[in-house]
Amino acid sequence: MLTRRTLGRLAAAGTTALAAPALAQGQWPARPIQFIVPWGAGGGTDYHSRTIASLLERELGQPVTVVNRTGGSGVVGHSAIAEAAPDGYTIGAVTVEIGMMHWQGLTRLTWRDYTPIAMMNLVPAGVQVAADSPWKTLKDMIDDIRANPGKYKSSGTGQGGIWHLAIAGLLQSVGLPPDAAPWIPSDGAASGLRELVAGGVHIVPCGIPEAATLLRAGRVRSLAAMMPARVPAFPDIPTVKEAIGSDWTLASYLSVMGPKGMPAPIARRLEEAALKAMASEEWKKAMDARGFGLNPMPAAELAAFVEKSDRDLGGVMKALGLAKS
Repeated sequence: MLTRRTLGRLAAAGTTALAAPALAQGQWPARPIQFIVPWGAGGGTDYHSRTIASLLERELGQPVTVVNRTGGSGVVGHSAIAEAAPDGYTIGAVTVEIGMMHWQGLTRLTWRDYTPIAMMNLVPAGVQVAADSPWKTLKDMIDDIRANPGKYKSSGTGQGGIWHLAIAGLLQSVGLPPDAAPWIPSDGAASGLRELVAGGVHIVPCGIPEAATLLRAGRVRSLAAMMPARVPAFPDIPTVKEAIGSDWTLASYLSVMGPKGMPAPIARRLEEAALKAMASEEWKKAMDARGFGLNPMPAAELAAFVEKSDRDLGGVMKALGLAKS
């Protein structure tokens, strides 16, 4: 039996061969483009997607319509992008969860089922503690956890979520069990940070932009950023490498991708348009308004980044007993 995905590929086969000549003649895009967002309206992914969509309209000369396809912990929307005809008229936001869902057994999709176009942004994980925490450095925290495994609680998302993997991977990188700081599931970073301020947990390894308001108010402190270099918006926060010598890095990412098999000329045109949009003042202002950094990447760099992210996340999930594949 032909699957919906196979039918979509077959239907597109006749048009794909003509896509490159059409592009050369200036005929692509000849109609509106659909931009699928696997997450709900109002969140960070939706904000980035609607901003880039409006800028792509200007660059491509056609409407770019954002469609939220939620459900299945991100599987529904990610599947809709992967299963679309690879003709350039359906693209979308592929997020860090694509490097987690297949390990969890939720889908067979991986980043290899897409055509990378450009990175929209990275949300770097930071190690947040309360302002009155006795830990002044990340080394203080690690040494205390090593001496008292299981005593200190961490939170910031659901069990097995991206920020759970952030702290587990950090602990694993210094030779500690990934559950040495037991995880307390929460609805997200905001509720985890509230518990941190209230004293209910000791560590919240969430995205630094998510903690920005409390950081600037002096109610929490960030001991380190899980990035190769310091975060420009928070230059006083050392990297994990600087703090304890560990090479562990982790960031939630938001990228633009299309279905696998898109013609190279169309993929390049989309990449050029996306990178130009993200170099604009409008994009910079939109990111500044929400406290996000600027981390655009071209397609080749994006592909290398998501491959490493997938491998790293899989390793931590296996260590936590969360991987099913």
